[in-house]
Formats: sequence, C-alpha cells, structure tokens
Amino acid sequence: MTSSNKSTPANLPIPGNDGACDHLIGTRLPDLGLVSTVGDPVNLSRLPERNVVYCYPMTGRPDVAPPEGWAEMPGAMGCTPQSCAFRDHYGELCKLGVQMFGLSTQKTTYQKEMSDRLRLPFKVLSDEKLMFSNSIRLPTFKFEGKTLTKRVTFVANNGVMEAVHYPVFPSDADPEWAINHLEHFPSKPMEVD
Repeated sequence: MTSSNKSTPANLPIPGNDGACDHLIGTRLPDLGLVSTVGDPVNLSRLPERNVVYCYPMTGRPDVAPPEGWAEMPGAMGCTPQSCAFRDHYGELCKLGVQMFGLSTQKTTYQKEMSDRLRLPFKVLSDEKLMFSNSIRLPTFKFEGKTLTKRVTFVANNGVMEAVHYPVFPSDADPEWAINHLEHFPSKPMEVD
C-alpha cells in the first residue's frame, strides 16, 4: 500500500496471558476526553455503537534505534507494524460500521509525527497522564522510568467493553481478530453490572 509497510520482526519473545485484562469485558469506559492527533478531544465513553481501540506501548522512529532491551521485552516491539496493519484493514473495519482509534501514553506531538508518516486514516489518542488506563486498570509496565500501556485491543459498544484481545501477538495480525469478532458477533447493546 505505502512504502511504510512493516511486519512484526521475527524471533521476538511471545507475551503470556497474565490475566491482567480478565476484568475488562462489561466495563464502562471512563468519561474522559483524550486529545487526538487531529487536535480534538475524543471521549470514547460517549461514542455511539461499536468502536475498535488498539492500545500499544510506544512507536519508534525510523531514524532512531530502539532503546536497549526493548526487543527482549515480551510484547514491546511491533507498534509500527500494528498501526500499519490497522491502516491497511481500515476499509474493511469501516464497512463493518466501526470507528477505529489507536491509543498510547506518548505525547500527541510524537503520535502526530507517526500518524502522518504512516498515513494513518484514523485518530490516535494520547493517554499521557494515564487517566484512561488507570481508571479501568489496563495492564501497564515500566520502561526507562516511563509507565507504558501493554498491547491490548478492545471493541467497545456504546461506551462498554464488548470484547478484549490480550495478549496481542504478533501485533500485525491484530486487525484480523477485530474483523473476526465484528463479523461473527452482531452488535447488541451492552449492559453494565
């Protein structure tokens, strides 16, 4: 599609399921506005119908080597291939009636550079202060003094988590999970406990 296509590197350590997302299905998303790469705030809890959100630790830049030790952390590498895969499947997701979002704890300015470079047709949201992640207890990890969100993808239906994909591996196969869920589980209103 573009020269920015990337695939998940080979021989990466595979993340295990530590149960950190077991509580999420049926959880109402927090009533928070997250700044997007186009500058407007997006409140995922108030969006109608179904939305797909992929959370990722952090994207790198092609002119900067990954931090030392990054490739050895299970589930850390693969953010750019994941974003490119969602970009490449964006048309299919739109046909299934969903809005698509990326989310990380990186600053909006950093996300915007990545979004422009990769030509992402959807908004990427910044949870820089971890208010979204902490409020619903998304899994996180520390790296070089920063708290980063682990890779997790969810389908929300009228502001409630309907399905969760965790751990995500390989990252560039993630859109297939979302498409499969949307095709095989027709939309119905979610109820919160």
